[in-house]
Amino acid sequence: MTLDVEVPPPPELTAVDPNEYDDADVVGDANYRRDELGEFLREGAWAESFEKWAADTPVTEEEWSIVLDLDLLDRFDFFWDDFADRVGYHAPGLPEDWKERGLHPGLTSWGQVSSINAGLTELGQVVCDVLKSEYVDWEAEYDAPDDLPDF
Repeated sequence: MTLDVEVPPPPELTAVDPNEYDDADVVGDANYRRDELGEFLREGAWAESFEKWAADTPVTEEEWSIVLDLDLLDRFDFFWDDFADRVGYHAPGLPEDWKERGLHPGLTSWGQVSSINAGLTELGQVVCDVLKSEYVDWEAEYDAPDDLPDF
């Protein structure tokens, strides 16, 4: 399925310790290189990633309008994880109590919530893959201790 919508502007990356997220665990250097990653997003990595993602996403236009109405894209975070030599990310999502909180009048089912949450997670992964393969030109600086056991 294709999501035929305009490419939104990239998120602005803010200084957040990724270890504060429930879905991320970053070890080592605290240089998350957000300035450089943000520049890559503005230079085209976001648009390229979004177009790749939109070509295959099951997110519908109705669900996408909910994402935009709730400004969920602004809550994306991308950061350099030196220990793992990768671009890490935190994808925004809708909470389990979406119905009780009355988050959006267009949200009417768990199917929509699941589709939005899964779609945003997939978008985050596509962005990380594009950044790492086509934009990031630095190597991890983390040096493992000499006394690690051989596996």
